[in-house]
Amino acid sequence: MREIVLDTETTGLKANGGDRLVEIGCVELVNHVATGEHYQVYINPERDMPDEAFRVHGLSEEFLADKPIFAKVIDGFLEFIEDSTLIIHNAEFDIGFLNAELSNIGKPILPMERTIDTVRIARQKFPGARVNLDALCSRFQIDNTNRTLHGALLDAQLLSEVYLELVGGRQPGLELAAEKAKIKPETVESTTQRPARAHAPTSDEAAAHEEFIGQLTDPIWRA
Repeated sequence: MREIVLDTETTGLKANGGDRLVEIGCVELVNHVATGEHYQVYINPERDMPDEAFRVHGLSEEFLADKPIFAKVIDGFLEFIEDSTLIIHNAEFDIGFLNAELSNIGKPILPMERTIDTVRIARQKFPGARVNLDALCSRFQIDNTNRTLHGALLDAQLLSEVYLELVGGRQPGLELAAEKAKIKPETVESTTQRPARAHAPTSDEAAAHEEFIGQLTDPIWRA
């Protein structure tokens, strides 16, 4: 089972209002295990960078000026994701931007049906709680100290860990094995063998026994 954890960075919040993609980051999972394979690309949005967006991801207009435009990177992106399920935090946002870009260059859009939205899963599991990426990292004790700014690849890597916790724990079944491995087997201290004790009755014990069975009617010991 191949899944792709995906995140994007943009120039703003309105996919159909002039904002554009500036970064795509993806992490590959196979059978809920990160393979180490990933995809990441910066994109020239062919427009200015609003201050609000720059404060979020730190990608300036100058930095992105020599990066490829979306039409130049789309084939590599689609080749990487293939037909895999897409794991996205707030899927409507990222798919909205991807589909706006795809529509602009006449490419087929990505159906929402192929996505799993981790925001929805988190809200179902923790109703009323904060479910942004930082809050979920804190809940699951996932180290996100490097996340001083948003970044599509870094956020996809963090989300891959969050997702595995949301669906039942990272690498289900291995934690139990790890716990068992921590249990040390009991050791038995060696002991000195003692010589066997004699079990034959003394003469007094034999006499007492004879006296006792003499009081019985047809004891089986004398049959």
